[in-house]
Amino acid sequence: MAAKKTWFQTTAIDYPNSRPHIGTAFEKLGADVQARYRRMEGYDVFFLMGNDENTVKVSKRAAELCLDTQAYCDDMARQFREVWDALDISYDTFVQTSSERHKQCCRKFIQKVYDNGHIEKGSYEGWYCEGCEEFKSEKDHKENAGNCPVHRTPLLRRNEPCYFFKLSTFSERLLKYYEENPDFIQPEIRKNEIVSLIKTEGLRDIPISRRNQTWGIQFPFDPEFTIYVWFDALLTYITGIGYGDDEATFRKWWPADTHFIGKDITRFHCALWPAMLWAAGEEPPKKVFAHGFVYLKLPEKVGDKGAGELVKIGKTTLKELGLEYLAEPMEIIKKFSAEAFRYFFLRECPYPGDGDFSPERFVDVYNSELANNLGNLLSRCLTLITKNYGGTLDSTAGWKPMWIDELDPQIQEALKASGGQYNRITWINELSKHIENCSYSVALFTIMNSLLTKSNQYIETNAPWKLVKTDKEAAKKVLFNAVQSLRIASILLKPFIPRSAEAIYTSFNFPKPWAEVQYADAAELLAQPDDLRVTAALDEGGKVKPLFPRIG
Repeated sequence: MAAKKTWFQTTAIDYPNSRPHIGTAFEKLGADVQARYRRMEGYDVFFLMGNDENTVKVSKRAAELCLDTQAYCDDMARQFREVWDALDISYDTFVQTSSERHKQCCRKFIQKVYDNGHIEKGSYEGWYCEGCEEFKSEKDHKENAGNCPVHRTPLLRRNEPCYFFKLSTFSERLLKYYEENPDFIQPEIRKNEIVSLIKTEGLRDIPISRRNQTWGIQFPFDPEFTIYVWFDALLTYITGIGYGDDEATFRKWWPADTHFIGKDITRFHCALWPAMLWAAGEEPPKKVFAHGFVYLKLPEKVGDKGAGELVKIGKTTLKELGLEYLAEPMEIIKKFSAEAFRYFFLRECPYPGDGDFSPERFVDVYNSELANNLGNLLSRCLTLITKNYGGTLDSTAGWKPMWIDELDPQIQEALKASGGQYNRITWINELSKHIENCSYSVALFTIMNSLLTKSNQYIETNAPWKLVKTDKEAAKKVLFNAVQSLRIASILLKPFIPRSAEAIYTSFNFPKPWAEVQYADAAELLAQPDDLRVTAALDEGGKVKPLFPRIG
């Protein structure tokens, strides 16, 4: 038997100085869709996440709470994992950078980079932001009136001895690598930004140490210094799969297929990180995907900001506005559901770009697309089949259900224009490409509008609840076609809303086990049992509990 194709992906690791917010969750959701899709397609997947704990602001936060720093980090890791588990993020490992294993593996990496001649000692003076934990340029200082352009807090002047990573020596190699690997940085706009940065501003050697810090990872060759947070944090992606202590596992998974990160940290992941790997004799990842931000649409006037104004999701900003509760994932999950949370952000916020959130829009999307379009179609089919056919549509073996090209006039036109080459298989392939390109909102729009909306229009037009009174056999065929649409939808939605998709699929006795379905199975028209039977749990009145109860 041939070995499975491997797929290794990571997300940015998070600072645990506060709980995760919906902007943080947006990144994890997009990564989770990719991991679930790749598993469906037969890949052996490893999905890595974690927390970035060796930072000054984390130790400061622990001190503010009068807690031991390690105990604080462990508890925050628990809180982060609580949110990710509630959202069904299917990660395989969660790395804490304060763990002894990570520290030991980091030391081996930095020793190798030092031995290879890419680290040298010197002194550094410049403007430093404790929030970013990085030095800022004179340009940043001047253009922002002495403040950090990200945190809007005063920059501090630092002059200290330190170790430098000779990043400047990798400029030409990086530009050549981008040219030879055009898909390395996605989307395209982010690649253009990095290329422009290197060509116009150049890359500076960067300080990678802090002096006399009690929290962090000590240099193996000079214990007076600890490793600067970014140089340590990026190594999570390899220490978590065995770099430094499990060579076989590391070689199985590396290089990573995709790093999922926010668009504000591309410089570190697309320039510093590949250079670090080359300095240690390793290959860079295959792709870095930089997603957009989530903005909060203010429900009312707050301070100097008007109702409807968009505010970037971030704990600092929302705390100042008194709106922290709106950014708390667990609040939304408890009020609605994890599945509704997943659907909204993947449907409404284009993953490569920015999106916005408001409680009002959340309810609108939930009611129109999940409750009415998807949930109502399932409820109708289950109720009508149970009430009028004893829960079984018998003698259906060999029936060929209608496919979407018979439901959607636009697809019929595409079929004609392509000379018959556009069909159910090409339609599924297009959806697969959307997912592989992280165009999740496009994929969900297509599923909802080209399949589910048309299926609901089909069932409204044929009205099986009326037809069953005059032509039971004809009504049975209408319901059979509608159930086929639900089967297709459940498979296509599996990476996005896995629990709901499984609930739909297992409401009927489809022969292929749910765990084995692949995207291509959605195009199969004869994947039906001899007798199509309702297997969902029903109440005494023959009704199923609504999958998405309508709100309001």
